[in-house]
Amino acid sequence: MRLRRNLLRSDLSASITVFLIAVPLSLGIALATGAPLQSGLVAAAVGGIVAGSLGGAPLQVSGAATGLVVVTADLVQRYGWRATCAITVLAGLAQLLLGALRVARAALAVSPAVVHGMLAGIGTVIAVGQLHVVLGGSPQNSTVDNIAALPGQLTDSHPVTPFIGAITVLVLLGWPRLGGRTGGALRKVPAPLAAVALATLATAGLSVPRVDLPAWQAPALPALPEGPVLGVAAVVLTVTAVASMESLLSAVAVDALQAGRQAGAQTAPAKLDRELLGQGASNVLSGLLGGLPIAGGAMRGSANVEAGARTRRATVLHGVWVLLCAGLAGRALGAIPLAALAALVMLVGVRMVSFAHIRHIHRHREFPVYAATLGTVVVFGVLQGVVAGGAVAVLQALRGLTRTQVTVIEEPQGHRVRVTGQLTFLAVPRLTRALARIPDGADAVVELDGSFMDHAAYEALRGWGVRHRSRGGRAVFGDGAGRAVAEPLGAHACRPWTSWRNHHCTRPESVPATSGGQLLDGVSAFQRNTAPLVREELARLAREGQRPGQLFLTCADSRLVTSMITSSGPGDLFTVRNVGNLMPPPGSDASCDSVAAAVEYAVDVLEVSSITVCGHSGCGAMQALLGSDHEPGAQTPLARWLRHGRPSLARLSGVGRLGRGEVALADRPVADDHERLSLVNVVQQLEHLMAHPCVARRVSEGALQLHGMYFHVGEAQAYILDRPTGVFAAVGPEDGRQTALVTGGGHGPEAYGLATEV
Repeated sequence: MRLRRNLLRSDLSASITVFLIAVPLSLGIALATGAPLQSGLVAAAVGGIVAGSLGGAPLQVSGAATGLVVVTADLVQRYGWRATCAITVLAGLAQLLLGALRVARAALAVSPAVVHGMLAGIGTVIAVGQLHVVLGGSPQNSTVDNIAALPGQLTDSHPVTPFIGAITVLVLLGWPRLGGRTGGALRKVPAPLAAVALATLATAGLSVPRVDLPAWQAPALPALPEGPVLGVAAVVLTVTAVASMESLLSAVAVDALQAGRQAGAQTAPAKLDRELLGQGASNVLSGLLGGLPIAGGAMRGSANVEAGARTRRATVLHGVWVLLCAGLAGRALGAIPLAALAALVMLVGVRMVSFAHIRHIHRHREFPVYAATLGTVVVFGVLQGVVAGGAVAVLQALRGLTRTQVTVIEEPQGHRVRVTGQLTFLAVPRLTRALARIPDGADAVVELDGSFMDHAAYEALRGWGVRHRSRGGRAVFGDGAGRAVAEPLGAHACRPWTSWRNHHCTRPESVPATSGGQLLDGVSAFQRNTAPLVREELARLAREGQRPGQLFLTCADSRLVTSMITSSGPGDLFTVRNVGNLMPPPGSDASCDSVAAAVEYAVDVLEVSSITVCGHSGCGAMQALLGSDHEPGAQTPLARWLRHGRPSLARLSGVGRLGRGEVALADRPVADDHERLSLVNVVQQLEHLMAHPCVARRVSEGALQLHGMYFHVGEAQAYILDRPTGVFAAVGPEDGRQTALVTGGGHGPEAYGLATEV
């Protein structure tokens, strides 16, 4: 019963927060499309109640779609409002059909560069168009016309509306940065609500265009658009595709955010086909009631999760509050200046063009796809932009299939042939010329560093291998990981790019086990095998500089291999290691500035998005803290350093609902005091991190997340901390798939830019 009351309280609080964001945003989107203003509120109410009840992503919040602003504005101008409602109904029926066919996951196969470019193009169109409204004018029919008309609009702007827009933008940008106790209390009010409210108060009594909500009446039935059938089918397809793609990718983003915020809780993954059915039903009803097209939005969904929502009840309640507001608070809404809503939507459009996304795309060499999509969306439209971006993506993929490098290297033991890239019939002539350079009777190693080989290339390799062996030669084929490739004997016998193994297990007995010999031989093996494989990537990092997404603070213990545990590579992690993974709080003596300096550099200069503190089992520092005292007068450097672990030791003595130290493991009891102190230490060092101003500031802005982690060396098992409960939950083989989409470089929600709409 208590759990049920807690869930209800959390959902109620979250629903109010999202409602306060949704009302001004829905009105602003309706204004930007040229539709009746109440249509935005209808979409918010229907999206919350219908999609929230029927959808497959319980915490996703649906409403008037930001990604459809440009499309909807064009529909209203071309066909009129009643026909636009009919197109919304038809798009909803198409979504119901797609959901019934269970094809929802096909939306995730779209290139991230195309989605980035589409959203950036839509954001550009929104921002330029709404800038005219902020200046007191009206947007033109196209973005090109809007840009051409800006100089004239600037010289002939309204005397008050630019002031309203400036107030709104300044509050939106500055509200999350409010500091102090008072600022913390004020930040509980959503920034969009604060910006619109302050702009409304500042213009009280002034003659400016304001929200005009007509009296509510039964909506007129949608009317089928007039025009060629193919043209109508094309716009229905556009609305269906954009709304579905935005909703599904947002659902994945919110799902991953929920998994990260509620680590250890048993949260079911989003059911994308059911979500598509829910979106279809809400669009059908919204069109019939005179509402805008509906899609799930990462901004409202992420706000829902961050506000503490636990079930779909929060989403549904938000829709109920919007419905009540539309019916009972029309006079209050009528005081809002249109310029404030335009500035709100303009800033949303600006934020849809993200330089972080551009850098990410450039890193994956997909900028031409991004540029083609963005430019075509701005000049011609959304559907044309997606088609153009997809065409460029296909051309780039075909070009990648033809870029195959074949090199022959003479070594003392024989010849080594390295094939980099995809082996197709187009590369067969180049491959056979290289293989012909190997003398008869010679030992040859062929390394295939690619993910694809067609039948023609396979036959060419197989035929050459048979002929070479028949002439007394030796041919060994391997992959880029070094498997099945003969290596010279050495102190360091691990293959490059394979799973980590204990070097002692594979060291030949004939090689002396000297530490210097092992180190030098390992470096030599790197230069021989691994350096050629990573040289291009490291050269890129050298040119572009490091841009790690995460700071990893862990122990200096040699058994803790960060790249192995996190499956990371060059440029992924900014790593700080010390004895005991300690983070001295501010005000410690100057000898401890090294760790604080690294954190400050990572947070303020590199702008990492997360910091992880990782402890581990069998930690010598924790054993030392348990076994002896480290008083302020300690003389040795190690003893002085371990004083920063004493707060963890003191915390260990606390007794709470989870036991000593307020920590626990989800799937088993804590083994002993040594392990318990290691867990407590992770929690304590996270608190020390929050005491540093640069960390606290970025966390309050929502730009930085802190995570706790524990690695059991003997079990090779990682545990993630759920900070609200103090419980460390084991990470399973399948648990990281959606979360990895957010933090890594795949086609995940972060790659699509939807998780950063806020």
